[in-house]
Parts: sequence; C-alpha cells; structure tokens
Amino acid sequence: MELKDFLSTTIGDLLDRQAREFGDNDAVVYVDRGLRLNYRQYRDVCNRAAKGFMRLGVQKGDNVAIWATNYPEWLYTQMGTAKMGAVLVTVNPSYRTNELEYLLRQSDTKALVLIKGYRDANYVQMVNDLVPELATSKPGELASSHFPRLKHVIYVGKEATPPGMIGWDELLTLGDAVSDDALRQAQANTHPEDVINIQYTSGTTGYPKGAMLTHRNIIGDAYLVTDCLNLTPKDRLCAPVPFYHCFGCVMANLGCLTRGATLVPIETYDPKQVLEAVQAEHCTTLYGVPTMFIGELNHPDFAKYDLSSLRTGIMAGSPCPIEVMRAVVDKMGAREMTIAYGQTESSPVSTQTRTDDPLERRVTTVGRLLPNLEGKVIDPVTGETLPPGKIGEYCVRGFTIMQGYYNMPDATRIAIDADGWLHSGDLAVMDADGYFNITGRIKDMIIRGGENIYPREIEEFLYTHPKIADVQVIGVPSEKYGEEVAAWVKLKEGQVATEDEIRAFCQGKISNYKIPKYVKFVDSFPMTITGKIQKYKMRQTAIEELGLQAAAATKTA
Repeated sequence: MELKDFLSTTIGDLLDRQAREFGDNDAVVYVDRGLRLNYRQYRDVCNRAAKGFMRLGVQKGDNVAIWATNYPEWLYTQMGTAKMGAVLVTVNPSYRTNELEYLLRQSDTKALVLIKGYRDANYVQMVNDLVPELATSKPGELASSHFPRLKHVIYVGKEATPPGMIGWDELLTLGDAVSDDALRQAQANTHPEDVINIQYTSGTTGYPKGAMLTHRNIIGDAYLVTDCLNLTPKDRLCAPVPFYHCFGCVMANLGCLTRGATLVPIETYDPKQVLEAVQAEHCTTLYGVPTMFIGELNHPDFAKYDLSSLRTGIMAGSPCPIEVMRAVVDKMGAREMTIAYGQTESSPVSTQTRTDDPLERRVTTVGRLLPNLEGKVIDPVTGETLPPGKIGEYCVRGFTIMQGYYNMPDATRIAIDADGWLHSGDLAVMDADGYFNITGRIKDMIIRGGENIYPREIEEFLYTHPKIADVQVIGVPSEKYGEEVAAWVKLKEGQVATEDEIRAFCQGKISNYKIPKYVKFVDSFPMTITGKIQKYKMRQTAIEELGLQAAAATKTA
C-alpha cells in the first residue's frame, strides 16, 4: 500500500486488511499483564467492542469518551468505535472534576468508558459527584439533568461494577447479540473524511479545545511517521507514551497498525518497566518525550538491561535537548532515533528527521516536512513569509490539518487562516536545506531590555554543564528590564552546585544579558501527563517565591 491507499481507507477497513495480511503477527503485547494478541485476535476483540457499542444504541457520529491509562480496553475502544463509526473523545488521565465536567458537556459525550482511577484520583467517585443520578439508574438508562447527552457509563476493572454502570465484559456480551452483517454494514457506512477522533488540547490559554480529526488525517500521518522510521511487520514498538495523546493513539497505535508491526504498551510510564519491556520483547523501536528518555538513561540499573535490539524510535512532545538525543543514540544504541514535531491540530506530526539523516541533523533539528505537506516561517506581526535563517512563527498546510475545533468556530478561524494554513504559535527557523528548528513558543520568548531571548538557546547551553541532568528557562517580571532570565535546574544524582557556579559557567560563553539572574534547583518540573513542561506554572511559582508581584502587575503597552 502507498500513501494514496492509506488516505482512502478507514481504520476499520485497515484493521481487517492487516488481520488478513499479518494474522499470525503479534499485534499487541503487554509484558506486565502476560497479554499477547495476534492481529486476528486483536481484530476479533475490537469487533466485539464495536458491536457492544452498537447494542447500546451508539450510532455513527455519536461521541464516546474514554478516561483511562494505557489499558488494553483503550485500544479496543479506539478500534471498536472507529469500526462502527462513533467518534472517540480522549480524556486526560490527570483530569479532575471541573475539567471532566467541561469536557463531557463541551463534547456532547453519549458514552463514557472509564477505569477505577489513576494515582490519587478516584474516577468513579468524581463521576458520581458530577452525575448523582448514576448510582440509582438502571445501566444504560441514565437520565442526567446536567449531562442530557450522557446515556452510558462503562466500567473497566476487575472489581465489581459500580451501580448504574455497565461492566466491560458485559459490553462485549451484549455485542454478541449483534450480527456480523450489522457491523459490516455500519463499517461500510464510514468514510475516510469522517471525523473519528476529538483530541482536547492542553488548554494552557483559555479552555481546552477539541481538535476534530478524520480517518484520513490520522491514518495518513501515522503512515508517514512510521515511514520515516522504516518500520516493518518485523518491528516491535515499545510505547510508554499515553494513548490519550496523539503520540500514543496515532503515532504508536495506528503507526503499528499501518505497518503490521507489534505494539508493546506500558500502562503508565515507569523507566524500569520500559527497560524491562524492551529487553523482554526485543523491541526495535522506542517512543518517548525527553523526560522519559532522561528517566531511562539515569535509572540506576540502566547498564544491566540488554537494549541491543533497539534501532529506532521517536523523541517528541517537547523540545528535545541535544545532549539527551546524543545519549539515546550512544548509550541506548538507537542509532536511527528520530525527532518529530507537530501539534494535535496537525494529527500531530508535520516535520521529522529521517533515519539516514546525518547524526548532526538528527540531534540538532526537528527534521524536514513530511511528504505532501507545506510549511513556512512567517513574521508573527506582518504575516510575511521569512527567508531561511530568520526566526518567526511556524505554519503548516496539508491533508493532516484538523477539520476544526468542536463547537468552536471562532477559535477555528484563529488557528487556521483563510488559505488553510495552521498557525502553530511556535517560533521556528528553517535552514537552506529545509530543516526546521523550534526555538520556543511565541508567548515564551523573553524580552529583556529590548533584547529577544529564546529560552531554548540557553537550555541547550546549560545542558552541556557536566552536573546538569535537566533544565528549563523562563522569563520572570522585572520592573527595570521588563523581564529577567530564570533557570530551573535539575542536577544529576549525587551532584551539588550553587547558583554562582551555574552563572560562572555561563560567563564568556553566552551574552551577559542571557545569563540567568535567578537559578532554582529542583527535583522535578510541573508538567502534563504527556511530559510537556508547564512553564506558566513555573512563572507563577517564581513570582511568588521571588516576591515579584509588583513587577508582574506593571502594565505595558
């Protein structure tokens, strides 16, 4: 199959095809659960899930939300809803009551699939707090005054199914009453251009927005991303990245499906479990955000694991430190590791390095545009297209761009202009050969006394300090200069350093105005479940700790 074939198929049809073509290949392997499904078995359980949703009265275009970590049932729900035409709404496992309430109402969710909880969050309790009618309703007959569209809550877990909910096994049993012909007819009524996934953005500004993605969007992107890895049916991909995010559900889950490759998920990220899975299943491919790779490289037992099977993978999700990328290549042996970049709104990847790119390109850039996509760097004020070497806003156009934000036409018009260009909000620079570098977010750029400072530049420099394991740079308010540079530093295990030592390391190597005025030593950074650093939270903390409230309140033009 070529790209044009993938752009003209649906997820359901693709799963059926791969079950015929690669039926005996391992499709999904959970090392910690002892679960191993070949492609035929995988298709069969996804078919049962699809028929279960149909039996509940879920129809084409209805929204089905899933609130869970990387359970097997997450995969079955993703593939099952796609087969029968429902729209999968992915819920961040870190959400709390207010966030869940907003998502369920904004997305018009008809059915919610959930697990017992995650970490200290009790999902069952939160849902019952929001939907008090649930506990006394007959399963499948929920009538909520606050959530009139919500009709079903489906529980995944070994425990007794909570009152008012439908157990996962019961869902599958209900589906057995639906004929194969009925599923085939529903599947035939799905089309590549249908919206099949609503992915909620992180919502660092305003409320989260649901990006509407089609079969065509995400199958095509998954195919191109794995093409850059030279993935084949013989490859085995370890995926510790969360399924609720495009990195998991598109680049990993659908990426493996497009190739007939094996998916080896990690239920919730743990560096030891990742290393164990790679060794046990001889994984050739590893995904992760930089903080995940840092955790694996710095694990005390790292040297004990046999990672010789590793060949390739993707580091993405947040800016990838050059030194970390080098360590992944040199110490993990993943010599064809790539870096990918994009946004949820572009399904998600739009640029990626290739396995045969020179090492320097693969560790210092986010690669070139994927085939059939257009990209440019523009002046964020004038909109003028900038030449190579100039920093501006990255924009992309092509078949991977979302259909828009669910029920948010105004936000859609801001994100995608009249000519179809998606405006990323990221600062980028392109070189003469078409390789892109992401220098930060427009809103993260520090302006100190009229000088534009890009945090990424300072972070990359500080990564070269022998004692530093990780670092994040932010701008904090200054009454004199407008902003000052602050660095949050995580030291390597057993290392000790002082603020003056860090600043002295910078002297004579970077411009004085770029040297951090403030240095804070930390054990971790505030971040989303996907590993994205929440710099706005760092700024809030810095303002409080440094007593910069007056400077923060200073109004500017």
